[in-house]
Amino acid sequence: MGKVVVDGFLAGMAWMTVHLIWLGEPGPFLHTWIWVLAALTIGLAHRSSLQHYRMVSMKDAAQLALATLFLVLISLALRLAEPFLHVHSSTPKIAFGAALLTGILWATFRFSCRELSEVVHRHQSATSAEVGPVHRTLIIGAGRAGALVTQEIQRHPNLGYEAVGLVDDSPAKRNVRIQGVPVLGSTAQLTNLIQEQRITHAILAIPSAPGPVIRKLTKTLQDSQIQIKTVPGVYALLGAQTWKPVIQDVSIEDILRRDSVQLDHSALTQALSGAVLVITGAGGSIGSELARQVAAFTPKHIVLLGRGENSLWEVQRSLANLYPHQSISMELVDIRNRTGLREVFERYRPDVVLHAAAHKHVPFLETHPIEAVQNNIFGTLNVVEAALDFGAGAFVNISTDKAVNPTNVLGASKRIAELVVLDAARKAGDYRRFVSVRFGNVLGSRGSVVPIFRDQIKKGGPITVTHPEMTRYFMTIPEASQLVIQAGMLGNTARVYLLDMGEAVRIVDLARDMARLSGFAPGKDIEIQFVGLRPGEKLHEELCLEKERISTRVHPKLFEVAPQGLTPEALEEALRALQAAIQLPYEQRQPEIVKLLQTYVPTYKPSLLGVGRFGGHVKDRRRQPHLLPPGAPCRRRH
Repeated sequence: MGKVVVDGFLAGMAWMTVHLIWLGEPGPFLHTWIWVLAALTIGLAHRSSLQHYRMVSMKDAAQLALATLFLVLISLALRLAEPFLHVHSSTPKIAFGAALLTGILWATFRFSCRELSEVVHRHQSATSAEVGPVHRTLIIGAGRAGALVTQEIQRHPNLGYEAVGLVDDSPAKRNVRIQGVPVLGSTAQLTNLIQEQRITHAILAIPSAPGPVIRKLTKTLQDSQIQIKTVPGVYALLGAQTWKPVIQDVSIEDILRRDSVQLDHSALTQALSGAVLVITGAGGSIGSELARQVAAFTPKHIVLLGRGENSLWEVQRSLANLYPHQSISMELVDIRNRTGLREVFERYRPDVVLHAAAHKHVPFLETHPIEAVQNNIFGTLNVVEAALDFGAGAFVNISTDKAVNPTNVLGASKRIAELVVLDAARKAGDYRRFVSVRFGNVLGSRGSVVPIFRDQIKKGGPITVTHPEMTRYFMTIPEASQLVIQAGMLGNTARVYLLDMGEAVRIVDLARDMARLSGFAPGKDIEIQFVGLRPGEKLHEELCLEKERISTRVHPKLFEVAPQGLTPEALEEALRALQAAIQLPYEQRQPEIVKLLQTYVPTYKPSLLGVGRFGGHVKDRRRQPHLLPPGAPCRRRH
């Protein structure tokens, strides 16, 4: 009510002021009241009196401009109706001036309230918190992110940053000011600007920049001994979340940042909205991220299926916070439990199945190949058969680059799992979609090298790298999950999809970058040790053979791999033989499994460090093997 009174008072002041200027007198009281009522009616119609004055934005300013335009139209209407209403000839002119002045006064009052609020807020922040040394800070990026970061720094002096200037490579932003802070130059001038302006800190405010750009800027700043912060990249966003300028330390995910994924949201919304989904392995890194990604498309129900109760509980809590209205169920079921699995599928009748459950630890499966067969092959078979029998329209199997020319049990087992899914596509027909999606290492996933390196750096080293020439492909968890959904929902059935993993990264370079980001000089402050390849490991992973890759219109970052499966009879024979092999006595089981994997996955060449070396003749499979020294020759495929 108070805002309405203030707006009415300002409108009355505008009318009397214009009347006084035009005719030399304040004017009739009745005319003033008529103008006030007209102005308030239009203001309320445009909700201008409901604005939060301390947080008024450009959108609110647009509403004020629209209300002012309607007031101007009233003056024009008076001008046209002057002969019929018998009003004074000066009234339309006074109304026109009053309309403009009313809009100006309303806008001035609102933005003055906002500015006063920010001044008070800055003063309270500066006096209520203990502010340490103020860091002279350079903001790299003068776009929207840079402007928001500058604004945050100015609003919160207790952060301890002073925005000295911005840097941007756009010529249009040279010699301009953003939030009152000057754009000092381009990134090519960084070293000179740091010296001239006595910079101590820098904030990378370019959330859409690719990894190579971030890597180059980080190196330049580190060489100048500048403390670096950044803001989250747009690739990390989920669903319809908006980007926020959260200032944080530069992470290895920023250094390896890739272009953000552009999804076909309209098609995915149509495919997922109102659908029932089952996600196996939902407590894992990929499964939990898949759950968060699909929840953004408002499915009817999400079933989180897994065998780890604590991890499932954590995912459920995360989804409840992000999407409080999403219907979710947890099912504590092992995919090897065929009966329990089928009960879940019968109860929910899912439309979409995202199969992420699998054993993925290479050395572990080299010493326990039976687990790979039972979980990765027969567990997948159980999920596929349940999806077929209970009417799932789409099935997406998460595979791995290790399935290409495998040297380990993990890769061979996942290759057979791909064959199982291809066979299911044949049984399902053209109106249902059964596909596999194959990709490499995922940054931050359980068992990946990044968390291991972080722990080693936290302890002061050494950082252990298997081999100086080892390379791997890396993706972020959100990017991998988004492309999995795109391929599974919009791709063709009976296909293996390959994610564009970009360039392979040397693991030793990754270790050095992480050490530098933590403030250590590799080889000086922290040691990097080469410990040799582990059982089943390759030096270089492959995503597919060149002759298998074909173009696809599903997504620029997705390729179709022409499936080269077994005949239905051969696959059935392979599954029967593997089922018999896992029933064998301990001494016979392991070599038989390896022999069968070689038979049905002809490209499988068992590593001499893993089951290929020990076979079934070593009694203590859990004994630490002799690792291959870094300088020794090893198998490398191209």
